[in-house]
Amino acid sequence: MRVVLAEDLFLLRDGLVRLLEAYDFEIAAAVESGPELTRALAELEPDVAVVDVRLPPTHTDEGLQCALAARRDRPGLPVLVLSQHVEQLYARELLADGSGGVGYLLKDRVFDAEQFVDAVRRVATGGTAMDPQVIQQLLARREGDGQGPVARLTPREREVLELMAQGRSNGAIAARLVVTERAVAKHTANIFLKLGLEVSDDDNRRVLAVLAYLDQGG
Repeated sequence: MRVVLAEDLFLLRDGLVRLLEAYDFEIAAAVESGPELTRALAELEPDVAVVDVRLPPTHTDEGLQCALAARRDRPGLPVLVLSQHVEQLYARELLADGSGGVGYLLKDRVFDAEQFVDAVRRVATGGTAMDPQVIQQLLARREGDGQGPVARLTPREREVLELMAQGRSNGAIAARLVVTERAVAKHTANIFLKLGLEVSDDDNRRVLAVLAYLDQGG
């Protein structure tokens, strides 16, 4: 699996290269600026791009905008964005086209090698990987005054919802919560009913539906 990596800090960039290579990824290019990223994505056509939001020369959201532009030129290009802080706007922009192959993680997650690599692989195969802190903020905003549909979820349903929104399958959720897949299926059916969403067996479609719901009014 070929990766284009964009990170302006040399030590972190070098560390990510070594980490991904240790898990059998091929680094097609490791760049440090927006213009370099744009060229690499256009010329190398990687399987996935792992991109820092803030890149030279602007050090604002250069990396994100370069990745989104490449994704418009090549629909479905898998992009995993790394950010120092939770910025809901970044998540919203990534999810705007309603298709998978996107992820948004805080840089802290990089230090958990298995979690980070799992996110890269999930995004590369068309899935969605959203940082738990992003999901928690979206949930908190949707709860509002405590009277909305999210507030009517049971504690277990809320746990399942958070894991579902991170992009995890029923099997992965069951393993995480130490319950049966049948129990998870029942919880997810209840969640979709309470949120007024159409039930789907497609993991990525249901993730996008949940995230779209949580992001309403933002």
